[in-house]
Amino acid sequence: MRIFDENPNVIRWASEEMAIPYLSPVDKKRHKYFPDFIIEVKNKTGEIETQMLEVKPAKYTQSPKKPKRITKRFLNEANTYLVNQAKWEAAENVCHKKGWKFKILTEKEIYGK
Repeated sequence: MRIFDENPNVIRWASEEMAIPYLSPVDKKRHKYFPDFIIEVKNKTGEIETQMLEVKPAKYTQSPKKPKRITKRFLNEANTYLVNQAKWEAAENVCHKKGWKFKILTEKEIYGK
């Protein structure tokens, strides 16, 4: 959030301001997803664009590797990954309709690691 406040190209930002409905592939029920941030930013060409941002550790953006023995931990990680994919697909659809961009930021993008 400090990055947004200190960046002169960020015009405004909000945290968890929008509810996006999605269908969970795990329980087959409708839920609401609240993306981490929506920002209005002046891009490199000087145009103002709106971006929806989700901040996650990189490991949550990758499908978990199937172990030799299926554990409860693996099942939880697999379910989390599936739910995240459903949330992000719903966010992509909303952004596409609004002409916004959807981005997932990890420690790699934020800190360059």
